[in-house]
Amino acid sequence: MSTINSHINEQDIKKLCDHIRKYNYIDSVDFERYNVKRGLRNSDGTGVMAGITNVCAVEGYYIDDGEKVPREGRLLFRGINMEDIVGACIQEDRFGFEEIAYLLIFGTLPDKEQLDDFCALLSACRELPEDFTEDMIMKAPSPDIMNKLSRSILALYSYDSNPDDTSIENVLRQCLHLIAQLPAIMVYAYQVKRRHYYHKSMYIHQMKPEHRTAQTILRSIRADKVFTDREAKLLDICLMVHAEHGGGNNSTFANRVLTSSGTDTYASMAASVGALKGPKHGGANIKVSQMVGFIKDGVSDITDEGQVADFLRKIIRKEAGDGSGLIYGMGHAVYTLSDPRAKILKAQAGEFAAGTEFEDEFKLLGLIERLTPEIFSSHKSSEKSICANVDLYSGIIYKMLDIPPDLFTPIFTIARIAGWSAHRIEELLTGGRIIRPAYKSNTIKKDYIPINDR
Repeated sequence: MSTINSHINEQDIKKLCDHIRKYNYIDSVDFERYNVKRGLRNSDGTGVMAGITNVCAVEGYYIDDGEKVPREGRLLFRGINMEDIVGACIQEDRFGFEEIAYLLIFGTLPDKEQLDDFCALLSACRELPEDFTEDMIMKAPSPDIMNKLSRSILALYSYDSNPDDTSIENVLRQCLHLIAQLPAIMVYAYQVKRRHYYHKSMYIHQMKPEHRTAQTILRSIRADKVFTDREAKLLDICLMVHAEHGGGNNSTFANRVLTSSGTDTYASMAASVGALKGPKHGGANIKVSQMVGFIKDGVSDITDEGQVADFLRKIIRKEAGDGSGLIYGMGHAVYTLSDPRAKILKAQAGEFAAGTEFEDEFKLLGLIERLTPEIFSSHKSSEKSICANVDLYSGIIYKMLDIPPDLFTPIFTIARIAGWSAHRIEELLTGGRIIRPAYKSNTIKKDYIPINDR
């Protein structure tokens, strides 16, 4: 496969970038002077109110006399505590992702007949258009599966006989197809990457119509197609907790921004995938795995509290890790005392890791969770409450399920498209205006200079 080759040498690029930096500097004082809320965040870290939603509530603090007060985190899907839904599915030993997708999109919990019909509908929608796999996936291997997901979603526009119709009926049809088809696109893209970049065998299995999303994924990524019911239900729990997280998270807000412009479903969903790819958003689970690797290489005993604490201090001082000074998997924009998603995944990871080769790594994650707040507080001289977020424990679960790192963030996407669908539909029904915040111009008025006088 041919690649894009640069025809500009390194020195020329450096000069051009120096020029760009010179004319793109904004003093941080100016942000305060004009009361600009960078990142759409208030000075206390809370988000700027940009909309109203019935889909989801993310609660991690409350305001008392104008002060932000930490509280245990809660995540509500259509008003129902996510922990209650997941807990019921675990107790009743059944799959739950499709039930949550139904709840998010349609607004109520389905009864058994409605759920069965919904699952059958998703199964019927899973098949990709004729020749799509060969033409859109196999012929253009991608080193990053997230980019391939974006490209494939955009390509589906060309296979839709009515792609630009934004009626709720048509958008619902499109969303259901995307929820159903994205797992296949993800797996096929990974198989093509295996062949092209890793020079390993590529295998594409026929999907079974009776399988739920988690079962479909595990069967598709394994050469022998074999998985246990326990494994599939553990992956299903990951899909449940990742399915939705409010209108303000970066990828969902991106979807609502594009939806407000009147654009098509494929464009808005591809934008969300692009946002989720970022290491500050969905890509953080990969960063946690990389950080664990640095710790394993840097200490002799990953279960020794003192050694781990010393290494975490080095990370914060930018003396170790990736040099960012960040302890990945810790801290969140909303959650303060706890992230309910992390609590669920921690419990599941602990059960699954017990007595296995992953037990010490699970203990290491527990040390990171326990030690980081105090280390962060002493180093930063900050009283900010920080807790483990969902990314701290999702990676080890994927590893225990023998899911390759290439698919960590794509699996997040498979789950989150349910929430994106609900928010796109809600924005179409209730938004009414294109989202268009203001930017303060900081330029100085200048006269035009003719080219021969410059």
